[in-house]
Amino acid sequence: MKPRPGRVWVVGAISVIGAFAALGAWQSRTADGRASDSRVSDAAAAFGLPPQAWPPDVVPDRQRIELGRKLFFDRRLSFNGTMSCAMCHVPEEAFTSNASRTAVGIEGRSLKRNAPSLLNVAWQAALFHDGRETSLSTQAWMPLLHADEMANPSIGHVLQRIRAMTDYEGRFERVFRGAGPSMETFGAAIAAFESTLVAADSAFDRWRYLGQSAALNEVEQRGFRIFSGKGGCTACHLVGERNAMFSDGRYHVTGAGLARPGGQTFVVPLAPGVQTVVTDEQLASFNVAMAPDLGRFEITLDPADRFAFKTPSLRNVARTAPYMHDGSLATLEMVIDFYDLGGGEVDGKSGMLTALGLDADEKRALAAFLRSLDGSNLAALAAGSRPTALP
Repeated sequence: MKPRPGRVWVVGAISVIGAFAALGAWQSRTADGRASDSRVSDAAAAFGLPPQAWPPDVVPDRQRIELGRKLFFDRRLSFNGTMSCAMCHVPEEAFTSNASRTAVGIEGRSLKRNAPSLLNVAWQAALFHDGRETSLSTQAWMPLLHADEMANPSIGHVLQRIRAMTDYEGRFERVFRGAGPSMETFGAAIAAFESTLVAADSAFDRWRYLGQSAALNEVEQRGFRIFSGKGGCTACHLVGERNAMFSDGRYHVTGAGLARPGGQTFVVPLAPGVQTVVTDEQLASFNVAMAPDLGRFEITLDPADRFAFKTPSLRNVARTAPYMHDGSLATLEMVIDFYDLGGGEVDGKSGMLTALGLDADEKRALAAFLRSLDGSNLAALAAGSRPTALP
């Protein structure tokens, strides 16, 4: 519901104070007292997010950020020199990839999961769809070493390659007070850059937390009422009185991706202006069958976690298609239909998922609300995130 006029300015003021508190903490965590990058410390970009207490491995000092930016976009860090972090986390695509259902790795290999967005990643307590990692610094090494992603044989191989590149000569030492390229300094630089990818200050934030009644139109406001009422979405996508993460950070079994309807046809381009149509049965005759993705169970070995995946934040959700851990739902409307039916049919499905009975107008309103969650700085963030010069 819309905040009551008598309290909205208090809530808004607290949120703004929280954002500037996060800014103060950010600046105080720099390595040697220097001010952090102005693109990082824009308090408005974080409006609507909780105040942030940065973990010890995230120090968004200007020089760390710039080094991390260079590493993030450097294709030479993959085994064959073709892949960079930014190729799965594309700035213009909300730091995910909209082009394919699941991420594409080295030599065109299909990965089993969708590339999660890195927007607001510094607010996440656990990383990856299954929550396997809790540190941005150590997370950075996983795609570098994964055989299907960047395919490096070892940490030492990556570090040796960096030491041999003339454009990195002395750079780590200047940033890290004499310490050269290492597992720790590499991860710290990447973490510093990724912590700058902040996108909040949505139309919803201005409506709910600043009392700007015109920030959402009537359809979007109705969509929020459905989101927090009949739709039951806030059971997992939390919305607080002072800020909203739109995630509970927990793991749930929804049945997404476990069953696909048969009888589908696919248009396959063969050459410019030439295409053919194949059925899913035809594709299955020569496609490699993939084992079911067990989700969080692969990390905990707890039977209750079989097919469970982390609740994603819904901030900027309109920009991060396709959806679910496997990219099996292409549009927001398909996601709404999926949950309207009560999710997929699978043993152990969350008891919170039941059929909703939404009508067409309610679905349209819900989709309109979800599109109001875009951060106000997305275009500027994408435009300013790339290094000014590539190696």
